[in-house]
Amino acid sequence: MERDDDVIVLGEDVGKNGGVFRATQGLYDEFGEKRVIDTPLAESGIVGTSVGMAAYGLKPVAEMQFMGFIYPAFDQIISHAARLRTRSRGRFSCPLVVRAPYGGGIRAPEHHSESKEAFFAHEPGLKVVIPSTPYDTKGLLASAIRDPDPVIFLEPKLIYRAFREEVPDETYTVPIGEAATRREGDDVSVFTWGAMTRPTMEAAEQLAENEGIECDVVDLRTLSPLDDEAILESFKKTGRAVVVHEAPKTGGLAGEITATIQEEALLYQEAPVKRVTGFDTPFPLYALEDYYLPEAARIADGIRETYEF
Repeated sequence: MERDDDVIVLGEDVGKNGGVFRATQGLYDEFGEKRVIDTPLAESGIVGTSVGMAAYGLKPVAEMQFMGFIYPAFDQIISHAARLRTRSRGRFSCPLVVRAPYGGGIRAPEHHSESKEAFFAHEPGLKVVIPSTPYDTKGLLASAIRDPDPVIFLEPKLIYRAFREEVPDETYTVPIGEAATRREGDDVSVFTWGAMTRPTMEAAEQLAENEGIECDVVDLRTLSPLDDEAILESFKKTGRAVVVHEAPKTGGLAGEITATIQEEALLYQEAPVKRVTGFDTPFPLYALEDYYLPEAARIADGIRETYEF
């Protein structure tokens, strides 16, 4: 916001309160009410107004307080933000970022824990970004704000305060569309993103220490566009793959990753691709939340099954 006066932040409680997770804390005091705007509780209005701002030439960063509240804005995102460049034959772009805390693990009530990233990855014209570390969050958010087209920026709320990491004060970017290899191994490729990166790494370290199974852990970071090159490079090295995500299995991005492997690297395959995911149910309340989310033991079971096939 210091670098570019066109960047505007808006959403429910993002101003004086600094956001429900304090992600925008201090911005209101520094940049004032004209650039940090507390909006009514109207998600469709927030995104619709942001599309107009973007077409005008501003760079709005709109917050949905939780991903489960994004559904009223779905029409604005799909029908307008994603299509503005195509509809205008390139005359207009839509440099809009829609931020949303997403995913489970914090004992939240209904509609606060959804993982519906596949809804948006399916839509041409949208980019979908999900960081897993503080360093990547800052760099990917800077890239998203500078992108000329709309970006859905999903922030795993399970890791908001889960761990600390050094983040440079100076400006930097992390490229959208590039995966990161978090751990190298030759036995099984494990693809994941967001909050599932940490339990996946935990499972990989335990398997390496206790059973000698070396996993190649790839944090995709961006789901649209997918880094197909990184996926295939890892799979061709190991011949085995596990995909981990907390969203329901049916229609999840694990299916897309599996199809990419089948189409492009079938002759390298040594075992069926395993999916370790949430279940095809609404996200449960407190008592079953830990059972619903893939944790290290369940991920390790999936990796072991694939390795031993």
